Amino acid sequence: MQRARLGVTIATAVLAAGCDPVINVFGSFFPAWVVCMMAGIALAALVRPLFVRGGLEPHLGPLLVVYPSLAVLFTMLTWLVFFST
Repeated sequence: MQRARLGVTIATAVLAAGCDPVINVFGSFFPAWVVCMMAGIALAALVRPLFVRGGLEPHLGPLLVVYPSLAVLFTMLTWLVFFST
């Protein structure tokens, strides 16, 4: 039982350390990756009308893969722009 508690304590410490840096948004503290993920999803949603207007969307392939991949790409780029040191 004590080993399980020790394991949970160590796992919590390791996972909580991954939440750094933390951003204050209107008094609530969020890990920076959450903010980057939201920005990435918003940017992917903004790109979709450009693809539709440009006539590219029918040629993109499975949209279920393309748009989440774009969201991940924009998430990583947002992280690199704001938090790479």
